[in-house]
Amino acid sequence: MARARNTVDVIYREMIKFGVVGALAFVIDLGLANLLWHTVLEDRVTTAKIISGLVATMFAWVGNRQWTFRHRRSRPAHHEVALFFGVNLIALGIATATLAFSHYGLGYTSRVADNIATIVGIGLGTLFRFWAYRRFVFAGEPL
Repeated sequence: MARARNTVDVIYREMIKFGVVGALAFVIDLGLANLLWHTVLEDRVTTAKIISGLVATMFAWVGNRQWTFRHRRSRPAHHEVALFFGVNLIALGIATATLAFSHYGLGYTSRVADNIATIVGIGLGTLFRFWAYRRFVFAGEPL
């Protein structure tokens, strides 16, 4: 019973830290996307989303490695970073596909619609990321 409680406590702490890092990465992602949409990439919504997603991913790598999952390190850093960016590439694909489907497929082309689609896509990608980080990237047993 104590082992199960300890496991729940570890997962809870990881979820909270993951949420904080994710919230900051979300602000970076959505803020930079909007900055790019309103300036240099006004007509290139998916390009702007990819750029903002990559910047947010770099921030999230540092935050999750140094804070959220620092107690789970079981691989050399170059393995973790390759897996981390692979997982985030898939999550970025989920978010970008959601935006592209809304913008180009459904024809919702307003900035409000683009932001809603981006938020939905980031949410779907976040669910995938938390599962994949724990399962593949930072897969070591908690210390």
